[in-house]
Amino acid sequence: MLGIVLGLLLLGFAISAPLTGVLARLGARVGALDTPGARGHVKELRPIPNIGGIAIFWSVIGPIALALVGVVVAPEQLAEWAPAIAPHLERVAATQGDWLVIVTGALVLHLMGLYDDRRALSAWPKLALQLGVALATVLLSDVRLLASFLGDGGGELVSIVITVAWIVVVVNAFNFIDNMDGLAGGIGMIAALCFMVATILNGQWFIASALALLAGSLAGFLVWNIPPASIFMGDGGSLFVGYMLACMAARTTFVDAAHPDYALGTAWYGVFMPILVLAIPLYDGVYVTIWRVRRGRSPFVGGHEHISHRLVQLGLSKRRAVVVLWLLTAVTAMSGIGLGLMKPWQAALVGLQLFGIFLVMLVLETSVARIEDTPAGRPKAGGG
Repeated sequence: MLGIVLGLLLLGFAISAPLTGVLARLGARVGALDTPGARGHVKELRPIPNIGGIAIFWSVIGPIALALVGVVVAPEQLAEWAPAIAPHLERVAATQGDWLVIVTGALVLHLMGLYDDRRALSAWPKLALQLGVALATVLLSDVRLLASFLGDGGGELVSIVITVAWIVVVVNAFNFIDNMDGLAGGIGMIAALCFMVATILNGQWFIASALALLAGSLAGFLVWNIPPASIFMGDGGSLFVGYMLACMAARTTFVDAAHPDYALGTAWYGVFMPILVLAIPLYDGVYVTIWRVRRGRSPFVGGHEHISHRLVQLGLSKRRAVVVLWLLTAVTAMSGIGLGLMKPWQAALVGLQLFGIFLVMLVLETSVARIEDTPAGRPKAGGG
């Protein structure tokens, strides 16, 4: 199965890279360019297509949909074509309803994002639809966080609430961090690769396959999105990427105390691995939300308060600011993979490392914010 997963990583790239190039040319020709967004949104408007999310979406969902159809219509031929799949076909058939729910939820958010990229939606209808998709995903599939820890009864309700909140927060975190060329695509790719490694280690091959397609598709998209970008992913891409990462994380078993030799460990704090992997977009989303609310602004109306913009305002080029945030994501994500295997003092050091990274970013951001809040400070245009 490892060979299949790695092959799907290449397949995602092979579909996404040329398709993104075609969309870049097509978008420029038909005028599907970056738009101002909702009223009050502050961004640097550039004449660049923002339909790259289409390539990311179909590079992931296309192969998944074909695989689901193959399991139903021709399982014998599928097993003959890829013998390594044969022992797992029964499990795939049992979970195909869950995958159908995830694919449907991804499609709904993708379409909403594409519409929002053309005709800006107000914040509350978007949030309502995100909540609806998240709730439907949790109730109709096995996408649950902490289900084995919380148990049935009241614990199940708590798991549902936590998972719905998790999906909505991650979706919006990726929507927020899509504010600079290559940023959301690179962070999403790194996160998908780290989750993929975790699911390979614990033998969750089909989640690993979906993550491989996602990482490959984002790598292909980055060929055209690295600064200076020829195309943006738009909301049609960022909402989809956030949703897939949130769902795949919720379906992954990070801790299994019942099996002492479990690959990802038995320590209870291993459940925090997703937070480490997605620490940078989560931090940025929380900081920006608090910053805007404290100033009486809607958290969903974009501006220049993101960590990427702060780094540029401190003197880094946009390319270097993006690379810094990629590296920080890689550091926190790789620290999380073995979290459940660590001794308590080692896990505590990882937590202190994460706190230190957040503290440095907070000092940098508040330093720029303090300058802007002075009478002489002038806000600069940004995005996201």
